Amino acid sequence: MREISGPVRFVWLSMRGHWLRPWRNPYLRWRIETYSGIPAETIDARIFWKFVFTEKGRLAHFLRWTAEMEAHKKG
Repeated sequence: MREISGPVRFVWLSMRGHWLRPWRNPYLRWRIETYSGIPAETIDARIFWKFVFTEKGRLAHFLRWTAEMEAHKKG
């Protein structure tokens, strides 16, 4: 469970207030824009889920990395 707590915590916090419609979250839209170059104001549900699907491997890697950083922070 310790491995999962970092990624789950990141996802939970980053989706705050937009759990049912994450594509409307300004933070996630900004992250997608800076990563992919897709203009944030054009991101809708279709574009969001397409991005998640096509980048699922890299997103999983990122979430594993957040767990490692969380573990280092706790010592």
